[in-house]
Amino acid sequence: MIRRTLAATGLISATVFAAAACSAQPAPGNMPFKRTVVADFDSPWAMAVLPDGNALVTEKDGRMRLLIIVSGNAKNSVTATMPVEGVPKTDSAGQGALMDVALAPGFARNHHVYFSGSVAGEGGKGVALWRGTLHLDAPGPRLEGVEELFRARPFVEGNGHYSGRIAFSPDGKYLFFTNGDRQKFTPAQNPKVTLGKVLRLTLDGKPARGNPLAAKGFAPEIWSYGHRNLLGIAFDGQGNLWEQEMGPKGGDEVNLITPGQNYGWPNASNGSHYDGRDIPDHKPGDGYAAPKVSWNPVISPGGLMIYSGSMFPQWKGDAFIGGLSSKSLVRVDLNGTNAAKGDQWDMGARIREVEQGPDGAIWVLEDGGESQGRLIKLTAR
Repeated sequence: MIRRTLAATGLISATVFAAAACSAQPAPGNMPFKRTVVADFDSPWAMAVLPDGNALVTEKDGRMRLLIIVSGNAKNSVTATMPVEGVPKTDSAGQGALMDVALAPGFARNHHVYFSGSVAGEGGKGVALWRGTLHLDAPGPRLEGVEELFRARPFVEGNGHYSGRIAFSPDGKYLFFTNGDRQKFTPAQNPKVTLGKVLRLTLDGKPARGNPLAAKGFAPEIWSYGHRNLLGIAFDGQGNLWEQEMGPKGGDEVNLITPGQNYGWPNASNGSHYDGRDIPDHKPGDGYAAPKVSWNPVISPGGLMIYSGSMFPQWKGDAFIGGLSSKSLVRVDLNGTNAAKGDQWDMGARIREVEQGPDGAIWVLEDGGESQGRLIKLTAR
């Protein structure tokens, strides 16, 4: 549909697009997939796959791009990218970026796109959440009617731990949004602020009714608390909500998020402070929900996807995480409400994002820091 729409308006042309032929790359013999480079971006952060297999991709410096598979086959596919206009200005210093992007429930009908990013404002900086309507006719891809739905509270100084990941409840009624601790530690335990929390909002960005801690005096948006830097959140096929976050020096986590739970940061962690000071490990009876899986040394998790496709039936229902400092793709074996470490494949580059394509392929985005920022499609051998 998108290819036909853009072709009809003359927007697909060599003068508008920088088109590149995809190239298949041999994977090491121990990898159970083939790798095909689809496109190259400038420090990409997240992507949302559109119903026809094209995608929206965000880049750190505040750009959103439409990726179009113009033509091709398994061996030689041609792709093109084009900027999406109408994105609000973001602040990209440090860990700041135009961050997550997600298609709304009912996207085929309403064409709504949700996205997040770091912005400057009174008191410092913080993460914001927007919604706009995607248009693909002339003069080009754009978001119209963009409105800011939510801002983290409070804004603080610094350029780290924004988080900003988005997930929708399986019934499509609620939006879950991650707010990092902004490298300030104690706000994660502060009931009055949204920093260091998982939030449950309405689709209009308002506090959802029935959030578990509002009656106890917590900010009305809070679903869970005691988090550090939450860079992935997703529901599995059974409706369980999973989240991954970066630990300090050690202690990267995968958590099963349940309403009202305290996940411990900064009072408990399976890692230590960067200056060597100890943090008490999670242990039974400490009052904090312990991670289902943790890593020490770290993997530096970026992005989280729960696989539901048929191309890799052996992994159906498992979680996939991008590894930044570990330069890896990480699989976590999910079994109901339990989790265990699975495979960890060396990708040779920092992996920022993992998504699933309509055909069941796995898409990974290189971070673009020490790597090229490529989008790579993983398919069965």
